[in-house]
Amino acid sequence: MMIFGDQNKMTINRRTSLSVSLVLLAIFGMSASDEVFADDFGPLLGRWQRADGVYVIEVRQIRADGRMDAGYFNPHPINVARAQASVFGDKIKIELELRDKGYPGSAYTLIYASDQDALFGYYYHAPSRQNIDVVFVRISR
Repeated sequence: MMIFGDQNKMTINRRTSLSVSLVLLAIFGMSASDEVFADDFGPLLGRWQRADGVYVIEVRQIRADGRMDAGYFNPHPINVARAQASVFGDKIKIELELRDKGYPGSAYTLIYASDQDALFGYYYHAPSRQNIDVVFVRISR
């Protein structure tokens, strides 16, 4: 199920390419000493669909220490080995590691952009050892 027409997808891709690059710089530009756990990860709860496909992240619950109960679908369920939320500076960061057939250690590193209610970052595709810039938009709370 695609949630965007081709024109809308192209607009989001153009608009977000600079944002993705800036977010990636923010992720790696901060030291571990800047990390603080958030009291409220509420904005992450819900279902998020990747702008370029049928990939969906479902965040069901987030514990106070940032451990998440999350699902990943392509469109069928893929095992999530680890899901963690944390705060870097004033941004919420998500790390999602997949362990399943065809997903041996592939992972997402995403930053929540509250002004756009979207997740920006990259997908590490373990079999090809490539990082892919991605954007997820909310499809439900």
